[in-house]
Amino acid sequence: MARINLLPWRAERRKQRQKDFGVMLGVTAVGALVLAMGINMYYGAQIDGQTERNAYVQQQIDTVDKEIAEIAELNKTKARLLARKEVIEKLQASRSQMVHLFDSLVRTIPDGVVLTSIKQDDQSLTLEGRSQSNARVSTYLRNLEGSGWMTDPQLSVIEAKGEDKGLPYQFSLSVKLADPNAPRDTDGDGVPDAAPVAPAAATTAPAAAPATTTPAPTPAPAANGAAPATQPAAPAAPAPAASTTPGAKS
Repeated sequence: MARINLLPWRAERRKQRQKDFGVMLGVTAVGALVLAMGINMYYGAQIDGQTERNAYVQQQIDTVDKEIAEIAELNKTKARLLARKEVIEKLQASRSQMVHLFDSLVRTIPDGVVLTSIKQDDQSLTLEGRSQSNARVSTYLRNLEGSGWMTDPQLSVIEAKGEDKGLPYQFSLSVKLADPNAPRDTDGDGVPDAAPVAPAAATTAPAAAPATTTPAPTPAPAANGAAPATQPAAPAAPAPAASTTPGAKS
């Protein structure tokens, strides 16, 4: 006999499916929420770590900036010290130069020329004075050129001026200071020329003459093969005969 189920099974199955769907939906929502929170925490930690690294880098940058500022200040101090050192070296080098300069000024002034003013501007010297004639000034220019401590004299002006009848001409000239002991740059390349090398001696000291020796004389062979020990003595001279007087007894 066949059995027929008259219970509302379709409605119960539908309710069961709706219940399962609700459970799955809740589990999915919870899982999505947990996943979202995990992702948020992960990226939050990454952002915090990057922020800390950025702060550390910025701190190092600030430290380097301070060191750069200190280095720049040290470079300024170094430049000032080097400038002072250069000035001191120039002063030390020019101490003897000033002595030679004034000595050259005295030695180069010819008769009939008088200096009234001397002005120095770094390596340039301006000389003003009075002279008897133009020839005296020309002689003075030649003396300055040959002094060694001054070079390139340039005559600025010379004119008859003033009431001094003995020295009617007033002149002004400029010269450049020079050091005859300093290395020179003749080719103009900015590099001092090398010091000339002394040529090697053309001739050398003659060799010592060989010593000459006189060979010893070879003794003559003696008779019977025996060499005499000494030279034979010369025979004695005979004694003179006694003289007799005639008439004496024998």
